[in-house]
Amino acid sequence: MAENSGDAPASQSPRGLVFLFAGLMLTMLLASLNQTVLNPALPTIVGELHGADLMLWVITVYILASTIMMPAYGKLGDLFGRKPLLLGAIGVFLVGSVVSATAGDITWLIVGRTIQGVGGGGLMILSQAAIADVIPARERGRYMGIMSGVFALSSVAGPLLGGWFTEGPGWRWVFWITVPLGLLAATAAIVFLRLPARTGPRPSIDVAGMAVLSVTTTGIVLIGTWGGTTYAWTSTTILALIAGTVAAAALFVFVESRAAEPVLPLHLFRDRNFDLITVSGLLVSVALFGVAGYMPTYLQMVAGVSATEAGLLMLPMMGSLFLTSTIAGRDQHRTDDRDDLVAAGVAHHAAGLTLLSLLTVDTALWVLCCFLAVVGVGLGMTGQLMVLVVQNSFPIEEVGTATAGNNYFRQIGATLGSAVVG
Repeated sequence: MAENSGDAPASQSPRGLVFLFAGLMLTMLLASLNQTVLNPALPTIVGELHGADLMLWVITVYILASTIMMPAYGKLGDLFGRKPLLLGAIGVFLVGSVVSATAGDITWLIVGRTIQGVGGGGLMILSQAAIADVIPARERGRYMGIMSGVFALSSVAGPLLGGWFTEGPGWRWVFWITVPLGLLAATAAIVFLRLPARTGPRPSIDVAGMAVLSVTTTGIVLIGTWGGTTYAWTSTTILALIAGTVAAAALFVFVESRAAEPVLPLHLFRDRNFDLITVSGLLVSVALFGVAGYMPTYLQMVAGVSATEAGLLMLPMMGSLFLTSTIAGRDQHRTDDRDDLVAAGVAHHAAGLTLLSLLTVDTALWVLCCFLAVVGVGLGMTGQLMVLVVQNSFPIEEVGTATAGNNYFRQIGATLGSAVVG
């Protein structure tokens, strides 16, 4: 496999790299945690702020805004440099956190969550792309493995942490706690992320492509969120959304084929690695968020455990995921067969899901925990290795765009996975 993106990483001292990587992990933690941390707090929030009819939008607007912004951050980072965009994204995210923490009604909370999502999309993309700027390609896997663990662990642990805040200091602290953590991440980027300044003529920005992609993404997220719950799949609303989304997607392809600097270049899809990894990543995300969303409810309703106990019973999946992703990331640089590692991980993941499909009301909890651990192993073997394969398939000038494209479809998978179990 070609390793195009590892040709000229920025020089970094070992000590500075440690602090920088800690800051990048923190940015990923903040973005991914906020996808799920509010779920258990929603009843309490509605009781305090009212607006039960708008409750689901507290979650949906964050996912929608972050998904829309991912390709834009990736492309703009390639064009103008990642450091200023990363700092800007952290700033926007923190503004959204403060607005959310001080919200006096459900409308302002939704506004705050939207602002958070606009920043959160940049945190997820730019933290990964920045690693490609400072780490050689053959060493990148060990860092990506840890980042994968951070993303998946925070996504699964979010409801557990959200429940603790809700029952303890209060749901507003879900947002207040992000302020000092975000400032630490920004400080690490300011001090330790040293990248060469971009030179040359000012590039054009694909405003039309970003706008049409936003419409397409909104349609996909709304279909996944509303379909089968708020509206029946055969309802006029859902059918109109599907037709409009398909039309917007076709228009997006037309616009991108003529753009000077497309936000999501169509030539990415002519790369075999990008296509296979993107499809695999979407399916893995469907499964990850499906399991993370369904299993706690299953454990409470079928096994009769409490919400806290249900969260703790997810630890085998979380632990095996983090352990396996760290090991896979550490050892992948010894081989060029990363595609095989990803394929093995997807197969292992499928085996774990098959085991979960065999659960009955009489299945012992320890057996269920073993099945979850198998799922975690499969997720850990894929995770950020998928991003690594994509990054190493393109030159450094397109790493941000390729990373954003891959993560965009994984985020769509997360939305669909949550919708399937909803």
